[in-house]
Amino acid sequence: MRLASGLLLMAAFLPAQAPQARFEAASIRLSQGDELDAPSGCPTDAILVRCTNVTLKRAIVGAYDVIPDRVLGGPDWIDSDRFQITAKSAQPVRGEELDKMLQALLADRFHLKFHREMRNLPAFVLGIAKNGPKLQPATGAPRSYNNAHGHMEASGVTMSLFAEVLSRQLGLPVMDRTGLTGAFNFRLVWNPDAPLTTELGTGAASDAGVDFFNSIKQQLGLTLKSRRMRVEVLMVDHAERPAAD
Repeated sequence: MRLASGLLLMAAFLPAQAPQARFEAASIRLSQGDELDAPSGCPTDAILVRCTNVTLKRAIVGAYDVIPDRVLGGPDWIDSDRFQITAKSAQPVRGEELDKMLQALLADRFHLKFHREMRNLPAFVLGIAKNGPKLQPATGAPRSYNNAHGHMEASGVTMSLFAEVLSRQLGLPVMDRTGLTGAFNFRLVWNPDAPLTTELGTGAASDAGVDFFNSIKQQLGLTLKSRRMRVEVLMVDHAERPAAD
């Protein structure tokens, strides 16, 4: 995953980065009828991307690997209109190359334009608890993590990657301030029914969300404290509904 001084990093409107690589074929249309009641998702393989019932904002989150709270601006419909998106590559692609092809698709079909800027937003700082971390150093295991309902299993994961995973879990930016280098294996279990809420500015979890935060402290020897911090956001300047295929 991948999420300058002054308010604006780039003052002029910039198009979404549109590399040379393009999908061989792509279809985008509004979700209709029963499709609107279907689950929203965007499964991919090396050849085919098939997004069902997704908003443009959800597509931006996937293509630019950011959390939803860091995508701001744009017309109201980018977070309400839902689309069926199917795109086929002429050859197998994965990772960053696939992301760039999705970015190009959004620029071509939605005429997406954006800029990046720094804003003061609620965030969390990932640190080390008083008695030190309780993490097992990884010993050559391939990097992987499984973040299920109330359960996380990680192998070969760095603290910067863990912070990004937590950002998605909490819906807010998480900054790694542990100072820990290298990769680790760990297992985290928490009560998924406890609301993830904190009192911003106090650095202490509220009673309603204490289970998740205490689990991180007790099981991993780490802390999550709330702060307001300057974080980079993606500000949508322009987007259009795509023309019918």
